[in-house]
Amino acid sequence: MRGVSGCRHAVGDMDFLAEPNRYHLFVALNCPWCHRVTLARNILGLQRSITLDVLFPNRTGEEDPAGPNHWQFAPERAATLTGEPLLECTAETATGQSYRFIRGIYAAEGSNERSVPILYDKQSRGIVSNESAEIIRMLNQWSAALGSALSDAERPNLYPCDADLRAEIENWNDRIYNAINNGAYKAGFSSDQAIYEKAFKAYFDLLAALDTAFADGRPFLTGERFTEADLRLFPTLYRHDPIYYLRMKLNGAKILDYPNLWRWLCRVYALPGVSQSSSLEHCRQGYFGRSGNTAVPIGPLRPMPYPKAYLHPELARA
Repeated sequence: MRGVSGCRHAVGDMDFLAEPNRYHLFVALNCPWCHRVTLARNILGLQRSITLDVLFPNRTGEEDPAGPNHWQFAPERAATLTGEPLLECTAETATGQSYRFIRGIYAAEGSNERSVPILYDKQSRGIVSNESAEIIRMLNQWSAALGSALSDAERPNLYPCDADLRAEIENWNDRIYNAINNGAYKAGFSSDQAIYEKAFKAYFDLLAALDTAFADGRPFLTGERFTEADLRLFPTLYRHDPIYYLRMKLNGAKILDYPNLWRWLCRVYALPGVSQSSSLEHCRQGYFGRSGNTAVPIGPLRPMPYPKAYLHPELARA
């Protein structure tokens, strides 16, 4: 389950002015909290003005000299499924120190945290924030000043100023976080049967409620516009069929079994920038390559392999 983030500065403060080419992200593409940040970066047209380093999906193990559970920059490491390096993985390029582990970036500020994502200020050489929910708000609020390649007309506003709409977004955010985003981890990592069953029920109850909500034909959660609520829901549902169904013991149903929800998932996947910030290869390596016997499943293959299936809304089961 997600812990409390300790670095909580904000772009737009006097010490962190909103400027193009100043900020950098450290992310792991298998991490759903990082995924929401890379989605915001791409959807808001910030790929060129906010640089990015990508960690290897597996953290260090007990046998590593650095000790266990450290996020690592390891572009040379091979993925289990292919035997080849993951092309998106990078070395650390923003601090001037070429750190091998995320812990080095935190240690430079006197912190013992290890989490990602991190929004980093290349000018002051310091961490702005490691709270994903706040990072996506910053990117949205300051997207033009940060150097978005999209015009105001082209760029979605993930958190519009309308008070009623914001209240609706916040309501969805709370429900989605508790039952789905964090709920998946409660189910997947609990060793207590009662806690697992409670999380399982809450997760699938909300999936059913979401499918019912989309039955009225709305394209997105709050209506015609893609908002932060959709962005925060997508990473978990993107992982459900190929990853969480097995890994998180969430085998009550697949998203394919919810026709309206499946069509929403495919609709979001088709938005500009979404598929480019989504990697099942990293997810499979990250979730399966660190647990059990570390073998990475090949499937599911039917009705067709993922993520290709996300290009086919017609696959939804009536």
